[in-house]
Amino acid sequence: MKIDFAEPDLSVADTLVVGAPTGGRLAAFASDLDERMGGALKRAMKHARFDGKAGRFLSVLAPGGVAAERVVVAGLGKMREFDELAAAKLGGGAVAHLLSSGAQRAAILVEPGRSAPVSPAACAARIAHGARLRGYRFDKYRTTLKKDEKPSLAAVTVMAADAGAARAAWEPLDALTDGVFLTRDLVSEPANVLTPPAYAARIMELETDGLAVEVLDGDRLREMGMGAILGVAAGSEHDAHIAVLRWNGAADGEAPVAIVGKGVTFDTGGISIKPSGGMEDMKWDMGGSGVVVGLMRALARRRAGVNAVGVVGLVENMPSGTAQRPGDVVTSYSGQTIEILNTDAEGRLVLADALWYARKRFEPRVMIDLATLTGAIIVGLGKYRAGLFSNDDRLSGRLVAAGKAVDEPVWPMPMDDRYGELIKSDIADVKNIGGRGAGSVTAAKFLERFVGEGPWAHLDIAGVTWTDKAGPLVPKGGTGFGVRLLDRFIADHYEDR
Repeated sequence: MKIDFAEPDLSVADTLVVGAPTGGRLAAFASDLDERMGGALKRAMKHARFDGKAGRFLSVLAPGGVAAERVVVAGLGKMREFDELAAAKLGGGAVAHLLSSGAQRAAILVEPGRSAPVSPAACAARIAHGARLRGYRFDKYRTTLKKDEKPSLAAVTVMAADAGAARAAWEPLDALTDGVFLTRDLVSEPANVLTPPAYAARIMELETDGLAVEVLDGDRLREMGMGAILGVAAGSEHDAHIAVLRWNGAADGEAPVAIVGKGVTFDTGGISIKPSGGMEDMKWDMGGSGVVVGLMRALARRRAGVNAVGVVGLVENMPSGTAQRPGDVVTSYSGQTIEILNTDAEGRLVLADALWYARKRFEPRVMIDLATLTGAIIVGLGKYRAGLFSNDDRLSGRLVAAGKAVDEPVWPMPMDDRYGELIKSDIADVKNIGGRGAGSVTAAKFLERFVGEGPWAHLDIAGVTWTDKAGPLVPKGGTGFGVRLLDRFIADHYEDR
């Protein structure tokens, strides 16, 4: 779907989208349009009991004398609450409303009121951002789509008094959206396509974006003694890989922000095999790594003023005659020994080696990992928030604020030392599960053993990586949750301005 900006012009599209704040009063441009339509908009709003509530849309067929075929009135909510996020949701909601409506070209003109905490240019840019986010589709393998199954909407023009300023504000958001789409693409790929070596090859292609990329293959991992990640890969015909992506947008020698991701391209559970029902979902058990890769592309494409490194462990967890067994002991890259009690608790093993590698090699100023780590976090938080675990309260607060700003909410979870007692092993330094209770917390305490000194946070995104219900900024499927959150976090706290 093409996104463009233009000065206000009623003739550029077959569908016009205008705004009405809470109370049902039309905004300035919409009011002028209504006069040209003989009051049709106000009459339709009255009879439909349309009150301008955010998220509501009302379609009206345009009478003769108006170039557009229809006008859509979008609820803006209260103007004092109409911020950048509200503008993005409006753009996404409008696209969702129109995707299969028969409209081919839509123009959106929504002027923020004086009390709105968003400038006109930023408002237009955020509307475009939301429109593009919601317009995403993964149709790569759908070869028999009928015409009425395909979206009709091909282009959206966001109109603003200063289209140039709006376009300038949009450019970094456009780059960010590219990163989100890459994450969604990776999460949506089937596991027979996105194997660990194929995934590594796709990451190598990001050198064209200006990223420095390095891939450590299985032989190199064995030389380095990464027994934790190699243990997970032992049952698969595909060797483990670790991919390293670097973006240097700040001063040489400045310590980077490190983002680490779990990349289990398919998770059967290994010898501790999962039930067959729903196992197909485990193609997106690499969701944490997908966020890292998408974020690194976004940082590179928008030329972010930060040094950042992404480290992702790529592996497949399969049962076979060579697979690791419950009761095995492996030696991690850190030198710590791990008793394997459940081979389906494999993501933390992948992260154990990746985290220690990131800390040892790059000595980052802050380190954050993301993983679809535990079903326990879904039991605790459902599918609306990610679990946040951290050893630093200030870091935790910053991540909460960034998540709130972009509607990717996270919830702080406890990290008491008492939970660490649950993963003490009788024969090794640590065991990889802590029992039935507090499963997401004991998983985080396990990871904490491999982060070394410095601020660190773990985001358990098991419940938010994939959605069966579309939202204003997210279609069904892969969400890309975490890319916009971490981009905002980095921009707010670590970027050289």
